[in-house]
Amino acid sequence: MRAQPFGDSAVLIELEQRIDDGIVAQARALADAWERAGHGTAVPAYASVLARFDPLALPPEDALARARALASGTPNTSPEPAGRLIEVPTVYDGPDLDEIASLSGLSRSALIAAHSSRTHTAFFLGFMPGFAYCGPLDPRIRAPRLATPRARVPAGSVAVADGQTAVYPLDSPGGWRLIGRTELAVFDPSREPPALIAAGDRLRFVPR
Repeated sequence: MRAQPFGDSAVLIELEQRIDDGIVAQARALADAWERAGHGTAVPAYASVLARFDPLALPPEDALARARALASGTPNTSPEPAGRLIEVPTVYDGPDLDEIASLSGLSRSALIAAHSSRTHTAFFLGFMPGFAYCGPLDPRIRAPRLATPRARVPAGSVAVADGQTAVYPLDSPGGWRLIGRTELAVFDPSREPPALIAAGDRLRFVPR
């Protein structure tokens, strides 16, 4: 691990750069440890943590030293309690379904089975409100990102890319491959909390 300044009010702590359940858990543990110490909020990702602090209360050089000390330690990465199991009713009729099946060497039905028979963990939220990066995908599924992102991906689109899967919470541009759709509202600003999926939750896609 290493820690380096990230602007004048944050430190970026980087772990081994790959998607792995253990590394994701370690990033969450580092973020929790930073917040428990009272330094400020921390945002974990796959293999990094953005640790924020108030430079008027904690000088940047002290924040960096504390982040490096934290990174050099061994935070508790024991298995966390499983999050909620969320079923996502899915109609598998996305515009990229057949192409992904072909790239993966699978029939359409086998691709659907590979995606829907697996429980996917929400690693973290990012990109837009309510967008949960989930995985890992069945390793047979080959889904490179689009070379040119679509200008508009409808809310509720079920997508795959680079070993991960997600549900688009809002209409937006996007470069993931679309294999289906759901009517489940994964983001609703009138709901508390607005995002249906939280980091650590588990998703199971149910064919409809």
